[in-house]
Amino acid sequence: MNSVDINGIRLEIEQIPAPAATAAAPLVFLHEGLGSVAMWRDWPAQVCAATGRAGLVYSRQGYGRSAPTPDVRGEPAERDGRRSGRLRPDYMHREALQVLPALLERLEIVRPVLVGHSDGATIALLHASRHPVAACVVLAPHVIVEELSVQAIAQAREAYLSGDLRARLARHHTDVDCAFWQWNEVWLSPEFRDFDIRQDCRRIGAPLLAIQGIEDPYGTLAQIHDIAAAAPQARLLELPACGHSPHRDQAGAVTAAIADFLRSA
Repeated sequence: MNSVDINGIRLEIEQIPAPAATAAAPLVFLHEGLGSVAMWRDWPAQVCAATGRAGLVYSRQGYGRSAPTPDVRGEPAERDGRRSGRLRPDYMHREALQVLPALLERLEIVRPVLVGHSDGATIALLHASRHPVAACVVLAPHVIVEELSVQAIAQAREAYLSGDLRARLARHHTDVDCAFWQWNEVWLSPEFRDFDIRQDCRRIGAPLLAIQGIEDPYGTLAQIHDIAAAAPQARLLELPACGHSPHRDQAGAVTAAIADFLRSA
């Protein structure tokens, strides 16, 4: 199985078997704002091997080989669980509280360990604030919108229009324009500036590991410090010489930290 239908939307998935028989909760990987199954590369398999767990990776609607979003730059609309048009400012809430629960139910996954990166990390936090999870690991999460982030996303827009970003992303997305614009336009919209999930984080009771690169151009250490203020059980890892993708910039350290965290979670 490499795809499933959720509310009539085809989502690309990759299932990673556990290296041995285990009752441990599986890992569910949630990708960044321009990510996909393919863009994780082989890191999810490495983490599954290091932790002795099964894994699930999926591409959200409009990303990777999942179904595109119709009229991605048009007026937002939703009917019978199917969305079209621009993403609304609550798009991560919708993914966390509607799509992800339906996907987990369809695949009979109960109380997973969520491993999210960037937008996927925020989705993981929101899901864990309302649904039971065994643990939550977040890489470069966004709990508030920082001016630093907005500037970096505006620069990404210029790179997409005038540089080679579009060509590089096209290798990983069936509809690269859909993938880019649905992410870029919502983040640069005035309505999104008030995005703030710090109160939601107060509802998280599961073990939590939050990882941030010190040189991340999309977010500062305030993101994980605010998580720790809201969820005192959170364990923090601040990585030097690391940007927005800790699992690529510091893959060994991140994999080891997750394996150690889950041994005691």
